Amino acid sequence: MEGIINGKVILENRIVENKVLLFDEKILDIVDICEASNYKNLQLIDADGKYVSPGFIDLHVHGYGGYDTMDGSLESIEMISNLILKNGITGFLPTTMTMDMSSIHSALDSVRDCLKKELNGAQVLGAHLEGPFINPKYKGAQNEMYIIKPNYNLIKDYLDVIKIITLAPEIDGSSSFIKEVKKHSGVTLSIGHSSATYEDALKAFKEGSITYATHLFNAMPPLHHRSPGVVGAVFNCDKVTCELIADKIHVHPGIFKILVNIKGSNKMVLVTDCTRAGGLEDGLYNLGGQEIKVESGACKLEDGTLAGSILNLNEGLKNFIENTDIDIFDAIKMVSLNPARVLGLESVKGSIEKGKDADITIFDSNFKVDLTIVKGKVLFNDIQEA
Repeated sequence: MEGIINGKVILENRIVENKVLLFDEKILDIVDICEASNYKNLQLIDADGKYVSPGFIDLHVHGYGGYDTMDGSLESIEMISNLILKNGITGFLPTTMTMDMSSIHSALDSVRDCLKKELNGAQVLGAHLEGPFINPKYKGAQNEMYIIKPNYNLIKDYLDVIKIITLAPEIDGSSSFIKEVKKHSGVTLSIGHSSATYEDALKAFKEGSITYATHLFNAMPPLHHRSPGVVGAVFNCDKVTCELIADKIHVHPGIFKILVNIKGSNKMVLVTDCTRAGGLEDGLYNLGGQEIKVESGACKLEDGTLAGSILNLNEGLKNFIENTDIDIFDAIKMVSLNPARVLGLESVKGSIEKGKDADITIFDSNFKVDLTIVKGKVLFNDIQEA
């Protein structure tokens, strides 16, 4: 048994101090310091006044450190899993790109392989299928050559792996595709790379078929007072949870406070949309078969289109908190409990609560991660010994 002492423990609706967080593979209890002496062979980790948080969950990760989900290899996903530990991530969804179906299936096969083994890094929680069932008008950095109409037969053998599907519901064939997918629990349908009207998007939301929105504001029409579009529909539907890339590049930081005031802290998920360039220097890289240039923190195609990010999730969290007046425990939900809810894993992950997986991140006041624990195992340790 292990315990964390001298930390500011972030619970769902408050922060507690002068406690000891006890855990093995699961969260065991939170006890007073004087009670900790009752436990034999207790190994203590000194948080030294830092925040003790539920582990971060990133639902949108293309790659990191030179590796990409679309490499189609177990090694690449394992390396991403290991490298993102330093950003406090304990669970994530490797995310595909719009490429040929053979490449997509190969990537999904690699994710399935990861689900079958214990990794020495952040836990793979499934896959996020971003494309190819999207609208070419709002393709963003997705390759238009491989955009196709929704086809259930192309993904039916991977519904054990896929946890989120980003699609444009206005595209021909979407209705029947959605009906087939929704027969299988555990798959969240997300609107994204879409030009859906306000009315069409709201209809899909109210029917309950689509409950998520991929990187809100990006790859969709901007909000307009005479044409609210997807953004307006997301604003007006309490059932829909939305992603935000809080790198201050994809979305102006002035929007952060507006968005949380409209959606509330329980209906937002911070993601990175990180590419293989994450954690690396400026230069030329590849995303979905297309060359991207990384310069001054932005990833772009040759024509200037934003193409994913190099954002670290702990930095996105910092950006969001610095540009809003939100409490830290509410912001933490956006990288822990809320993504767990999207995946239907809130009973086992997403908060520091007795009986849940011991996925824990310790970070300082500047959001630098010192320790990342996955299912009770310390897999990243950057604590400087005195």
